[in-house]
Formats: sequence, structure tokens, C-alpha cells
Amino acid sequence: MHVFSIPLRTRFRGITVREGLLIRGDAGWGEWSPFLEYDDAVSRPWLACAREAADLGWPAPVRDVVPVNVTVPATDPERAHAIVAAGGCRTAKVKVAERGQALADDLARIEAVRDALGPDGLVRVDANGGWDVDEAVAAIAALDRAAGGLEYVEQPVESVEDLAVVRRRVQVPIAADESIRRAEDPYRVRDLEAADIAVLKVQPLGGVRACLRIAEDIGLPVVVSSAIESSVGIAAGVALAAALPELHHACGLATIQLLTDDVAVDPLLPVDGLLPVSRPEVDEAALARLAAPDDRVAHWRERLASVGQDLDS
Repeated sequence: MHVFSIPLRTRFRGITVREGLLIRGDAGWGEWSPFLEYDDAVSRPWLACAREAADLGWPAPVRDVVPVNVTVPATDPERAHAIVAAGGCRTAKVKVAERGQALADDLARIEAVRDALGPDGLVRVDANGGWDVDEAVAAIAALDRAAGGLEYVEQPVESVEDLAVVRRRVQVPIAADESIRRAEDPYRVRDLEAADIAVLKVQPLGGVRACLRIAEDIGLPVVVSSAIESSVGIAAGVALAAALPELHHACGLATIQLLTDDVAVDPLLPVDGLLPVSRPEVDEAALARLAAPDDRVAHWRERLASVGQDLDS
């Protein structure tokens, strides 16, 4: 087991450093990196995903490459433009509805992203449930105009019920993320016809096989997205995207670009908007270079013991 600590290039999701634990088993390496505020119950499926990767491996792929989007944090327009220009992708996912920012900030960011992509690129936005229904309806219309057309809006409001209301009041397709991975019943999105697209994150949902079952049962087009993992964790997301029978949209798996370093010999970075379906080799020198301080290692070992005991009970 190795605990890593990797700085981010830009503050994202309120953090500047990404921590996690790598586990090696008979099938290879798995990553366990639930965010620090998550309790044992929330962290449990993340560990199941890591164990699947380390002990079982993944189902056979049906494609050799996976299309991906560049991810743009809630940053200033100049930085957003630079991220997209350097990202090498034809689709951009832009964070909006950031606490402490206004719609004007989102509009300026979207305009910069469209300029960097050119007229033919696809723009999608992610609000992480940051609006109420009326705010969402107004913001989506404004952002759609600024983008020259949005591909979709991810999780504009928090609850599944509100998501269904927003979907019926806007013309832009709606994607569900938190309404699936944080819900007691992930299929309520389907039952309420609350979304056009399902966003699946392999760690929070318990692994590749668990996500494949959800994808089959939920009956919506799927976008596989990351939780800002190292290449070891991203590889599990790529394995899911590669095993889906159909893949209609670019996936949010190009997030190694948000990190200053990585644990792999060849990090999973996109080339011409594509990631290879491969399992990266872990770099022993990188493990040493990115090793977390002793107090953080102790934290992760205690956390693993607690969640692991919960899993085994």
C-alpha cells in the first residue's frame, strides 16, 4: 500500500492537494481516494472499486480508445481559455455555479471556452446542484446563448424532484451525477424522467461491474467521469467506458491534466481527445516522490482499517 499526495494546478472542488491510497493485488493496482470529508459509509464503495481493480481486474473492453473532455475549473476566463487550448480535446466541461461567484463569472468563462474551442467544439457545464429551480432555468438559458449551444447541463439542482422540474422547463439536455451516485435509489432519476444522460463515477459507485449494472438498468446514455484520481484510478473509469455497449458522449476522464504530477510511468493524458484503453504501469520513483507525509499515511491507514472492517462485517 502507498499513500500519495499530489498538488493540483488550480483549486478544484475546494482542494489544492489530492490524496489517496494505492493497493496492489493479484490483478494489479487499485486506487482508493474518497475525499477527506467522506465518512465510512460513503467511502465504502470507493474501497470496493479499489479491491475490484486489485483483486479481480475488469471486464473485456469493446473499444480501444475512449473520447474525453477537458475539464475547466471555476477559474478566470484567461485561465479557462489556456486550459482548453492546452487540453487537446474537442469537448469542454466547465464548472459553474461556484459558491462566491456570480452568473456573470460563469458567462465570461463560457465565452472564453467557446473562443478556445472554436465553433465546432462541444461545451457542457456542471453546476454540482448549485442552483434552485428558477435560478437553473434562467442560468441555463443564458449559458446556452453564451456557448452558442450547450451539449448538456450536469446536475443543475440538488434533488431528483427538482431535476425533473428543470428538465421540463429547459431545452438543453440534463445530466444527472449526484442524483445517481449519492442517492439511496439511483433509479429514481429514471423513474421520474429527470435526466437525459447518466453520469457514472466508478469509485463512488463501487467499481466497473457495479456501474455496468446501473448503466444497463437505468436505460440512459452514459458519460463516465472521474473523481480527480491518479492514472491508477482513471484506468478504472476508462475500463468502464471501454466496456459499455454504447458510448455516445465524450467522458470526463482527462483530469490528470488538473494534477501537477502522477504515479504512472505513462500518465493517462489524452491525445487528440482520446485516451487509450490500457492499464498504466506504476512508477516506483513517482511513488517515492509523491509519498504523503507520515501523519497523512497514518490517517489513511486508520481510515482503511475502519472502512475495511465495515466492509468485512
